Amino acid sequence: MDTMEVRTGDRLDTGNLQLFLQSQFSELPQEKLELSQFSGGHSHLTYCLKKGDVEVVLRRPLAKEAHTIKREFAILSALQPFFKAVPKAYVYVEDPAIIGSEFFLMERKKGIVLDTHFPNDTKQTEKLAHQLSEIMVDSLVELHAIPYKDTPLKKKGKPDGFMERQVYGWLMRYEQVKTTEHAEAVVLIDWLKKQLPSNKEATIIHYDYQINNVMFSNDYTEMKGLLDWERATVGDPLADVGVAMSYWMQADDPEMLVYALGQPSITTQPGFYTRQQFIQRYAEKSGRDISTIHYYCAFAYFKLAVICQQMYDGYIKGQIRDDRFAQMDKMAAVLIQQALTTR
Repeated sequence: MDTMEVRTGDRLDTGNLQLFLQSQFSELPQEKLELSQFSGGHSHLTYCLKKGDVEVVLRRPLAKEAHTIKREFAILSALQPFFKAVPKAYVYVEDPAIIGSEFFLMERKKGIVLDTHFPNDTKQTEKLAHQLSEIMVDSLVELHAIPYKDTPLKKKGKPDGFMERQVYGWLMRYEQVKTTEHAEAVVLIDWLKKQLPSNKEATIIHYDYQINNVMFSNDYTEMKGLLDWERATVGDPLADVGVAMSYWMQADDPEMLVYALGQPSITTQPGFYTRQQFIQRYAEKSGRDISTIHYYCAFAYFKLAVICQQMYDGYIKGQIRDDRFAQMDKMAAVLIQQALTTR
C-alpha cells in the first residue's frame, strides 16, 4: 500500500514523536524520522513512521471526539496471536501531549491491495481471480473460528441480542434521516422486523470485510494483512458474511451500484466468485446453516442505503456542500431495491 506526503491539516510534531519512539524502541536506527501518510481512512488517520529500515504505522482519530482508537488497539492485541493477518499492536498512548491526540503504533504490513484493477505487472487470469476469491472466503471462515471466549474480547462484546440491536438501531437511524417516504422502504422495513433471525451463535466479526481492506502476498497465494478493524466486535457471523456480500459487486448488478465509486470493483471481473459461490463455499468450509443468509444480505444493503440517505440529508440541510452528494437519495433508493431483490 503506497503512502503520500502528509496533508497540511494532518501534520504531526515529529520532534516529540522521535523522542517518544526512542523511549519505546531501544534499537532504532539513528537516521532522521520520515513521516508519510496513507490516503484511506474515514474515522482514523494513518501514518507510516520510518527510521532507516524500520517502519511502523501510527493510527490516530480523525476527530478529537472519536474515542475508538483504544478499542481498535485492544482488538488487534487480542486477535493477533490467533490470526496472522492481523497487524501486531505495539503501544497505545492516551496522553495527547505527544501529537495532540491519543494514538497507537502497530506493525506495518506489506503486500498487494486490490481495489478496481490488478497492478500492471500482474498477469490477470480467471484462475487467479478464482484463487483470490477462495482466499477471501477461507480467511473469513478462519476468522470466525477464533475461540473468542479465550481472548480478552469475551468481556467487550455483547453477543446476546446482537441482530435485534443492529436492526432496530439502523431502523431508528433511517427514520431520523429519511427525506421522503419510499413505498419500497416501508415494505423492506416491515419484512426486516418480522423476519429477524433467531441465530444465537457468536464469533469475532470484522464487519467491514471487503477486498480493498486486504493485503495479498506478492504471488497472490495468501492473505498477508487484514486492515481497518474499528468496526470489529463479537456478533453473529452471518452478519459479517452479509456485509461482505454487500461490498462484493458483480458485473450484472445495477449500474448505479457497480459505478458508485467510479470504476467498478475488481470483483466484477471474470473469474471472481459470484456472491452465491462465495456464500456456498463459506457454508461448506464453516459448516454453518446459511438458510437465512438472504436476510443478512438484505440488511447489509439496507445499512448502506441508510448511510447514503444520511449523506443526502446532510447535503440538503447545507451541512455537506459537495455536489456529489446531490444524488445520494437515488443511490439509497437503488440499495433499498437491491435489498428487496435479495430477501
